[in-house]
Amino acid sequence: MRHILIIGAGRSASSLIQYLLNKSEEEKLHLTIGDLSLELAEKKTDNHPNATAIAFDIFDENQRQAQIQKADIVISMLPAHLHFEVAKDCIKYKKHMVTASYVSEAMQSLDGAAKENNLVFMNEIGLDPGIDHMSAMKIIDEIREQGGKMLLFESFCGGLVAPESDNNLWNYKFTWAPRNVVLAGQGGAAKFIQEGTYKYIPYHKLFRRTEFLEVEGYGKFEGYANRDSLKYREIYGLNDILTLYRGTIRRVGFSRAWNMFVQLGMTDDTYLIDNSETISYRDFINLFLPYHPTDSIELKTRLSLGIEQDDIMWDKLVELDIFNENKIVGLKNATPAQILEKILNDSWTLEKDDKDMIVMYHKFGYELNGEQKQIDSKMVCIGDDQTYTAMAKTVGLPVAMATLQILNGNIKTPGVQLPLHKEVYLPILKELEEFGVKFYEREMPYVGYNPDKVGVNLKFS
Repeated sequence: MRHILIIGAGRSASSLIQYLLNKSEEEKLHLTIGDLSLELAEKKTDNHPNATAIAFDIFDENQRQAQIQKADIVISMLPAHLHFEVAKDCIKYKKHMVTASYVSEAMQSLDGAAKENNLVFMNEIGLDPGIDHMSAMKIIDEIREQGGKMLLFESFCGGLVAPESDNNLWNYKFTWAPRNVVLAGQGGAAKFIQEGTYKYIPYHKLFRRTEFLEVEGYGKFEGYANRDSLKYREIYGLNDILTLYRGTIRRVGFSRAWNMFVQLGMTDDTYLIDNSETISYRDFINLFLPYHPTDSIELKTRLSLGIEQDDIMWDKLVELDIFNENKIVGLKNATPAQILEKILNDSWTLEKDDKDMIVMYHKFGYELNGEQKQIDSKMVCIGDDQTYTAMAKTVGLPVAMATLQILNGNIKTPGVQLPLHKEVYLPILKELEEFGVKFYEREMPYVGYNPDKVGVNLKFS
């Protein structure tokens, strides 16, 4: 048997573990699934004869090294900052490693050692990052092989609620880490390039600069800019490209509504609220409003935000029960962002029968034989249930597939890497289609950002 050590049995590991267990007889695999919670690890093994669940403490060096020594390959589904200790042990004991996380500077520093030991350290092989890399590079490589020159690359991705479970005014529920949603866009201006011009959107303007997207069968969406699109120029070999923009997908109207929290200051994570554990939701919103001897908190909120009581934005706030004086925050030493997350969790937690949805949308503009062209590539994935969510499928399956490809010697290139090469992306994208993760491509005339080409400027400039 070939031994795979999986560290972390959280939500994203469900489809990953199921895939490998389904392959375990045919591929002669034994999985050791380690998690701080033995109960969670046992639940994911589902009493399968080719799986062993263990209580696993990443900070227990002896246990960590003992388990890594026994494995042929290690999958780390830990938070990104914890991968490095695992990676160092993988170098020490000459084991391949796979993660879904962004490559950190610390991880990159191990590239030379991984190559010396002929080890594959595959990173960014989940959803975003991961499927976005693979599906983008497939088209970019095809364009280049025809002799085409890239002019534009835009890429959008979002974790959303499936249409059949979309039953609130925000058209949104938490399908992944709520904290990441609350803090999205912070830490610096969004930066990208359009028609050869650098563009910057400061955080306080981010959610009012959106682009509309249409996905056949699912309707209209909007995208707001991710923080740093420019780093993908080098990653994808697009150093001369005129337009490069990456964004996050939401349903139309979400960003405008979210901007209310940004403008009030409720997404700030840099300071603590005094007596946060005792204040009510109503007290919390009042912290950000001016004092007035007679005006109600509701009226002050509308005046501060410049919205009327018949505005849908107002209905969205009311729906969150944010003016309830009987609901207590109950968090000690909490930041505004942490309190907002608690309030939103009340309304946006997926119900037992809810399904989630992943939407990914790429636009490729290029010139070939003197003619400008465009390809739009779209993917929608709907979750099965609360265990095998769309997020778990799109994050976990590529990790599992890459692991098996490495074990079987099909992915051979050593070093700390991303899934940017054909030996990685071609077999994985093809196999993902069997699980409903399929891109649909459409050729169309190239529009770019020049209003003269269509008579009207459809995008912000």
